[in-house]
Amino acid sequence: MRVVNIGPDPSLAYRPILDLEQKDKDKTEYRNFESGSLIDRVYNTYKLMHTNQTLDFVKQKHSEWSGCGHAQMEVMEAVISLDQLVDESDPDVDFPNSYHAFQTAEGIRREHPHKDWFQLVGLIHDIGKIMALSGEPQWAVVGDTFPVGCRFQNGIVFRGSTFVDNPDDKNPAYNSECGIYKPNCGLDNVLMSWGHDEYLYRVMKFNKCTIPEEGLYMIRFHSFYPWHSHGDYMHLCDDKDMRMIPWVREFNKFDLYTKTTELPDIEKLKPYYQSLIDKYCPGVLKW
Repeated sequence: MRVVNIGPDPSLAYRPILDLEQKDKDKTEYRNFESGSLIDRVYNTYKLMHTNQTLDFVKQKHSEWSGCGHAQMEVMEAVISLDQLVDESDPDVDFPNSYHAFQTAEGIRREHPHKDWFQLVGLIHDIGKIMALSGEPQWAVVGDTFPVGCRFQNGIVFRGSTFVDNPDDKNPAYNSECGIYKPNCGLDNVLMSWGHDEYLYRVMKFNKCTIPEEGLYMIRFHSFYPWHSHGDYMHLCDDKDMRMIPWVREFNKFDLYTKTTELPDIEKLKPYYQSLIDKYCPGVLKW
């Protein structure tokens, strides 16, 4: 296996000042895509993703999932269902995703006690991963996202070794800097690789949830590391994207650096977060 050294992750520059006891690892060790006990699993997930996530594939997944006709459930049900999922693209943790949901939310709650919608986004940001519980392979659900239909840029993890079998990488209609897009068209008009970010955003919009636009942006683009942490794809951004990127970066701090093996007491926390769900996305949603 060839693992490309992509250098230090610029997201380290956005580390929060959190009163957390990180007993297990130093913050500089997060998002280590070069070594570690999980690296083979992580690399293989990205290799499959970067081979199969083409423009045509993404359009197919939009057609399959954006109509929200697969299931009906409450938001807390979706959160707890992530007990069954360990994210195979994550080099930092090897425990069920539901714990990460509450860790992220609690980190935000400590630093932003008056932004309840932000706390809720921390809780729910990954629940689009329930697609993996309905048969979608993890490479079509988890991991960093990137635009399709234009050149795959160097900030994408494992860029140098995992796209060799992706036909779009060799298609002149798609492999120029802008590809099928116009400069500064705005990320709203860009098709991203299919995964839990876009799916949950579509679910929130379909069910008319009232999370503010900043929160919806966090949901939709929190895995777009080549953009918010590496500065790629800025040529596709419009004024709205540039207004929103500070919010996505603020969220990213808690998404990354609240991951520890000290797991939260979920039963104790549930009533508070259920009250936020009831406020912003109540009842049974269509998925």
